[in-house]
Amino acid sequence: MPSVSLFGPLDALLGSTVVYLLLGLAVLNIVTRLLAHKHHVEQVNRSGADAMSRYTPHVVSNILLVLASFYYLTLHHHGGFVTSILVLGLFLTDFFEFEARKAEARREVTLDRPKGAITASLLVLGYVSYQGLFFVVAPAWNAVI
Repeated sequence: MPSVSLFGPLDALLGSTVVYLLLGLAVLNIVTRLLAHKHHVEQVNRSGADAMSRYTPHVVSNILLVLASFYYLTLHHHGGFVTSILVLGLFLTDFFEFEARKAEARREVTLDRPKGAITASLLVLGYVSYQGLFFVVAPAWNAVI
């Protein structure tokens, strides 16, 4: 069966390394999530609940992670489908966690950590790590299986 390239030059450039790009974006997303939470706490403490806005680097990180997971779906259907579902779950969780932080700020309680989004991002990181770093455990895995 011939190999089909949907994105031509992009496939030639990123095709074999997209899983490592996803791994880097997953780590970047966790870092920007921590920075976003600190930024939100500072905004609420300084100007109140109405001043709280989305943290732009984290929004960009989310968008890049979604786009990269969709691109991975075009290359590796099974792994890409699972990754895309996990990343979309992370995206939705992150959206509702921000709204929950705004509600907490309006009630004037201390802002809680975005536990759901942290858990979802760790799931994404775990699965993408499994996809990208399987070669590390492959000898032991193949000896058992």
